[in-house]
Amino acid sequence: MPHVVDFKAVSTAGLESSPVADALAGLRANEARYFKNKYDHVFTVEAAGDAAETVAWVHGVLETERDIVIASRPLEASAFVTGGTRFAYVFYESGLAVNVMYGLEDGAKRAVGFKLSEGMPVPDELASRFKFATQRSTLAGTIRGSFFVIKGEH
Repeated sequence: MPHVVDFKAVSTAGLESSPVADALAGLRANEARYFKNKYDHVFTVEAAGDAAETVAWVHGVLETERDIVIASRPLEASAFVTGGTRFAYVFYESGLAVNVMYGLEDGAKRAVGFKLSEGMPVPDELASRFKFATQRSTLAGTIRGSFFVIKGEH
């Protein structure tokens, strides 16, 4: 059952098994605030088991594009189209958030983003391949992020 992510009253609901649940909830709320402000889109998530198609698509993009397999267990996912772009998010137990931004028009921007919750180490599968920049968020504390451009069709 999908639920709306509230960025005013941040909740760890659905993320309780993460060792960095509070920071991951803040990261999820930060994304919800971004989409509300930029697109007037209400950000919803559902349990990863209920969003198997979204999780599979994200994992397929990672594996096809960069031969990346995320070791952590997915907890929640979200998928939607807004502003001519298909977005998919997967939030992992480790505190990692992976998002795919896939422009629907030919030549549109397409990329995969990684965000690390405050307090989590860089996952082994990403550590040697990406440099992470730091940003501050009132909801999520310090977020470390990186990305790569998608080259293929998905």
